[in-house]
Amino acid sequence: MAHLALSAARRWAQAPLALRIAIIYLVARLITTGFFIAAASLSTSLSRFGADAGLTDFVVGWDAQWYWLVAENGYPADLPLTESGDVAENAWAFMPVFAYAAKALGFVFGSWGAGAFVLSLVAGYLACLALHRLLRDRIGGSAATWAVVFFAAGPLAAMFQVGYAETLFLLLLFLALDAMTRRRYVWLYLLIPVMAFTRPGILAFALYIGLHGIVRWFRRRDDPLAGREIAHIVALGALAVATGFAWQLIAGFVTGDPGAYLATELAWRRHWIVGGVEGFIPFEGWVQASQFWFGQWGLPTWGGPVAVALLVVAAGAALLHSPQVRAVGSDLRLWSASYLLYLLAVFFPQSSTFRLLLPLSPMWGAVAVPRSRWWRLGVLALCLVGQWLWIFPMYALGNTFWQVP
Repeated sequence: MAHLALSAARRWAQAPLALRIAIIYLVARLITTGFFIAAASLSTSLSRFGADAGLTDFVVGWDAQWYWLVAENGYPADLPLTESGDVAENAWAFMPVFAYAAKALGFVFGSWGAGAFVLSLVAGYLACLALHRLLRDRIGGSAATWAVVFFAAGPLAAMFQVGYAETLFLLLLFLALDAMTRRRYVWLYLLIPVMAFTRPGILAFALYIGLHGIVRWFRRRDDPLAGREIAHIVALGALAVATGFAWQLIAGFVTGDPGAYLATELAWRRHWIVGGVEGFIPFEGWVQASQFWFGQWGLPTWGGPVAVALLVVAAGAALLHSPQVRAVGSDLRLWSASYLLYLLAVFFPQSSTFRLLLPLSPMWGAVAVPRSRWWRLGVLALCLVGQWLWIFPMYALGNTFWQVP
């Protein structure tokens, strides 16, 4: 028996990396499919998917409908308004790359939903390969493989199988981070614009580029910084900033309203704030949301901002001092800090919070660093439990604005 186990382990180790990750990914997708089937069987008439929900309904559910709408009808030249005169939810909140790429694949596979499913599924597998490449030189091949396991089977693994732009963005992000850390800056002139029109978040990458450049400047004696590299870093930072604001300018030009994009994003926030939203103020969303949730939980509302401050301190301490986090390298820590600061500045925490944390997936490497088999199996078990606890309320029960994936 031991001989058979040793032989199987040897064959696994000798198999091509792409095949090993494909097997991991396939098993993870089968598990997620099982969860989706269970959720469909538990769906009732109270769910937005109805009592006869199926897997295809989940693929094109929730925000996937917006991407489909973009692919079919484009973006509105006239912003829709609510009865109170505020800008209503509309397609300008959703970037075009995923929507139209899924439409192109849909010509081959028969429908936009089928194209979106294939795009998410394939991009997810390629993202797993890119994540392993990003981590293996830092934490070793075994730990990088376990990080891929946690990523592929994590609490938000449903995103690999629905019509959301997340997995495509993650693939582009991992490739961009890998290019930055390997100093292959030229690739970023292609990756940054595509990222910018796939999903919001490129301004966080612009901040990361700036921090990367500052760190390289201060380390230039030990890590020589050539003039052409300085030029690349400055140009790429400018490109990331320009493309980060480009969608706002495009929306303003098409609709004739310079504030069209921000007003559209704030349309979703009005569900949560009594009395409406006056306008966008950086960092205000977390304060408002913390007070809202503490009130919902029957806690003093003043405790919300205190809790947010404690979370910020805890995240900063982990990025600076945790040995496991430090093991993934300074660049990935800088990215994580940049993205967390971006979320703190622009986001209003609600049901989509966990999904919006997916760009922090390189931190699975820190979780995978401990070599204890029991630790890794325990984390995997928690990932699977978390996956069901996310899928069940969002898909089997989802029928209101606080159950949006």
